[in-house]
Amino acid sequence: MDAIAQNFQVAQASGGDWEDLTTNCLAELGPLPAGANIGFVYVTDSLDEDLRSILKRLRAETRIHNWVGTIGFGICVSRTELFDMPAMAIMAGAVPRDSFCLLPTISPEDLELPDAVVSWAEIHNPVLGVVHADPRVPGLEDIFTRIQNRTGCFLVGGMTASRGAQEQIVDDVTEGGVSGILFGSEIGAVTGLTQGCSPIGPTHQVTGGSDNVLHSLDGRPAFEVFQEDIGELLSRDLSRIGGYVHAAVPIRGSDTGDYLVRNLLGVYPDQGWVSIGENLAAGDQVMFVRRDGATALADLKRMVADIKRRVESPPKAALYYSCIARGPNLFGKGSVELTTIADALGDVPLIGFFANGEISNNRLYGYTGVLSLIL
Repeated sequence: MDAIAQNFQVAQASGGDWEDLTTNCLAELGPLPAGANIGFVYVTDSLDEDLRSILKRLRAETRIHNWVGTIGFGICVSRTELFDMPAMAIMAGAVPRDSFCLLPTISPEDLELPDAVVSWAEIHNPVLGVVHADPRVPGLEDIFTRIQNRTGCFLVGGMTASRGAQEQIVDDVTEGGVSGILFGSEIGAVTGLTQGCSPIGPTHQVTGGSDNVLHSLDGRPAFEVFQEDIGELLSRDLSRIGGYVHAAVPIRGSDTGDYLVRNLLGVYPDQGWVSIGENLAAGDQVMFVRRDGATALADLKRMVADIKRRVESPPKAALYYSCIARGPNLFGKGSVELTTIADALGDVPLIGFFANGEISNNRLYGYTGVLSLIL
């Protein structure tokens, strides 16, 4: 028996209340794959108070007990992006029972993973973990590292994005940490990451600063270096840099030039300082980047093409986690991001959401897209 007997199936619905959306999703889903035993569900934050009702209904009508999911400002399903409306997407599929393990909520106080998870990981050597995180919880990357160190799996996913409840689903509705599902080595998987920003200058060394305030770069006032990178036009009107120019921290040891984008919090011309959304110390590196739709689209195409080259057979399913600043906010109308992926991969069942921060490996990204294929 193959690791995955049949393709996963996806369904989506928009408009109406949670009951209508659940009814429509279940109708579109149709007959489930034989032995269907896991499901993903993502909803927009218009339904943030309805997760318990949705989960109860999904379990009753599909007889699938194992569900994971969360809330996003928008959701992804195959070729479609749904934003700023009540919307719901579900994916159901069948995998051998021992090839996955649900990860209950891990909070900052949980120094150890549950014994059942650790025991399962020691036998099944998980290759992929799909996780959701509560953005209100401090030290999320420490939790990611704890999970990865104890299980050895590569983590992907996103932080819940909601103007209301910040809840997740892992067997039940939960909050306050990181939860999800781990897939054992019996399940093939590949992942890729695409950036939504492009560098506008060289990498600089931090030579002075305190916490998230950069005093000097390369031995010069940080603001002076910043001005050189952004150019004369933007320097004359600093009001234009908001939401357009960001800082980025190169990842040490990366052979792909990977970097973590962080928000630019403020510039202080009189003091010569720049403040960013990351604490850096002398000797660390930083560069400045800009949000660029054209470059981001080109990088998305590069990432999907790279993933496609790495698989030898058509994928059974796909999971995609994109930043809330991407999708229509970066590429415009027409579900450009999801259509680009589908055009390259074909009609692979895909589900995901637009997150308040994306997870790849044990790091928390911003302005990126994280794509995973289940083979």
